[in-house]
Amino acid sequence: MLVFLIRRLAQSAIVIAVMSVLVFAGIFAIGNPIDVLISPEADEIERAAAIARLGLDRPMHEQFLSFAGNALSGDLGTSFVHGVPAIGLVLERFPATLELALLAMIIAVVIGIPLGIWAGLKPDSAAGRIIMAGSILGFSLPTFWVGMLLIMAFAVSLGWLPASGRGATVDVFGVPFSFLTLNGLKHMFLPALNLALFKVSLVIRLARAGTREVALQDYVRFARAKGLSPARIVGVHILKNIMIPVVTVLGLEFGSVIAFSVVTESVFAWPGMGKLLIDSILLLDRPVVVAYLLVTVLLFIVINLVVDLLYSLLDPRIRLGGAKA
Repeated sequence: MLVFLIRRLAQSAIVIAVMSVLVFAGIFAIGNPIDVLISPEADEIERAAAIARLGLDRPMHEQFLSFAGNALSGDLGTSFVHGVPAIGLVLERFPATLELALLAMIIAVVIGIPLGIWAGLKPDSAAGRIIMAGSILGFSLPTFWVGMLLIMAFAVSLGWLPASGRGATVDVFGVPFSFLTLNGLKHMFLPALNLALFKVSLVIRLARAGTREVALQDYVRFARAKGLSPARIVGVHILKNIMIPVVTVLGLEFGSVIAFSVVTESVFAWPGMGKLLIDSILLLDRPVVVAYLLVTVLLFIVINLVVDLLYSLLDPRIRLGGAKA
C-alpha cells in the first residue's frame, strides 16, 4: 500500500506540473486584462504603471517561472480585480460548491440506484421502459434550459422554492454551510436537482446494466432456489456486487460535478467556485482562473486516489492483486 501511495503521489506531481504549464499558457493567450481593468481614458503613463504593477510587462516564460516559484509555497498570485490572494478567493467559495455537489450526488444515488435496479430486474415491463426513456431525457436536456424550467415552475409559478442565492448559513469552524438550515436547504434544492439530472441518468444506466449482469450469476440463482426473499436477494447479493462500477464512476463524476457546476451556479446565482470562474473570465482575472483550474486538477487527483482505495475495500481481489504485484 505504501509503494502504491508513493507511486500515485509521484504521478500526481507530474500531472500538476504539466497542467500548470498548459493552464498558464492558455490563460496568457486569452487577452490583455489591462484592457478591462484600466479606464479607456487613462494615459500611457498610467497604463505602463498598471502593467508594471501587475507584472505583465515581463515575457511569458518569466511570468511562469515567477508563478511556479510562488506556487511551490502556496501562493498562486493576487487577484487583479479584488487585490487579495487568488487561492483565498477560490477556497472561500469552495464550501458552497462542495455542499451543492454533495447534495446533487446524494440525489443521484437515492433516485438512480433504486430505479436502475428496478429497470434491470424488469427490463420488459412498462415501468422499466419508462425509466430508461427518462434516463435518455436526462442525458439529452441542456442543463441551463432545465434550470430555467425549474425556476419557472417551482419559484415563479408555484412559489415553493427560492430561485437564487444561498440562503441562511451556519458557520462550522468558521466555514459557512447552507445545508444546516431549512432556509439554506430550500435554496440548495433546485440547483442541486438541476446539477443531479445528468448523474441520475448515468446511475440508472449503470445500476440497470449491473443488475442484469448479476441477476444471471449462479449465486443469485442459488439464492432464489434456497427460497430467500426478493428483498434479501437484491439487498445482499445484487446491490453489493453492482456497487463497484457505480462507486468508481460516481467518484470520478463527483470531481466533474464540482468542476463543471459553472452553468448551474450561473443560472441560480449560487455563490460558488463556478460563478467566481465566470466572473473572473469576463474580467480577465488571470490569477483567479489559474487558481481555480489548479484546485480542480488537485481535486480530481485526490478523488482518483480515494476511488482506488475504496476499490480495494469493496473487492479484496484488487487488494490481493496489488500485493502480489
